[in-house]
Amino acid sequence: MKASNDNYLDNHYIHRSNWLRAAVLGANDGILSTASLAIGVAAASDLREPIILATLAGLVAGALSMAAGEYVSVSSQTDVEKADKDREIKELKVMPEFELERLTEIYEQRGLSRKTAVIVAKELTEYDALGTHMRDELGINDVSQAKPLQAAWASGAAFCAGGVLPLLVVLFMPVKQMEYYLYGFAIFFLIILGVLAAKTGGSSVSKAIIRVTFWGSIAMGLTALVGHLFGVNLA
Repeated sequence: MKASNDNYLDNHYIHRSNWLRAAVLGANDGILSTASLAIGVAAASDLREPIILATLAGLVAGALSMAAGEYVSVSSQTDVEKADKDREIKELKVMPEFELERLTEIYEQRGLSRKTAVIVAKELTEYDALGTHMRDELGINDVSQAKPLQAAWASGAAFCAGGVLPLLVVLFMPVKQMEYYLYGFAIFFLIILGVLAAKTGGSSVSKAIIRVTFWGSIAMGLTALVGHLFGVNLA
């Protein structure tokens, strides 16, 4: 029965939040930024080579930037969590009675009676004082805890996976009206990504499609407009 309950808990969508957020963000950015860059260059060029070069450069730079940015960002969160943990360890040693009272008040605020809250606070403190305070006082647990390497790898790999798709369009679609091919395929790729993310995260598929289509169209449309307005001929 316990194994069955553990499997049930593992299947909750929130347990996927860390890697799913990084993966969806990376893939979405890979598709959108690489396609937008390619569209901007395609709007100003009649040759395939400049478009390929710009797309490939954007893919490599974007993947590295995404991974590095995610690592730095999540590492900062990890530093904050560690500082809070060290502070909590010190407080538990210096003023355990105060920490027990704080825990009791938390449980009272969640709806327990004073008597029950005291019992729960004492028993959880005896079982795992630090873990209890980290979870119930600071809101830090195994699900929400920051993992820099996991987030960086997921973002960088997902960006590459997403960015390769516009690159394939640039390589194999006709150069004439390339920006329209890029836009159409990019929207299609974004819709597929939105559906997969919604299914994995248990959210609304229709809302995901609307979001990616709307913001994707704006980003690529503005980039194409910039390419046309500058009127730079790269041929």
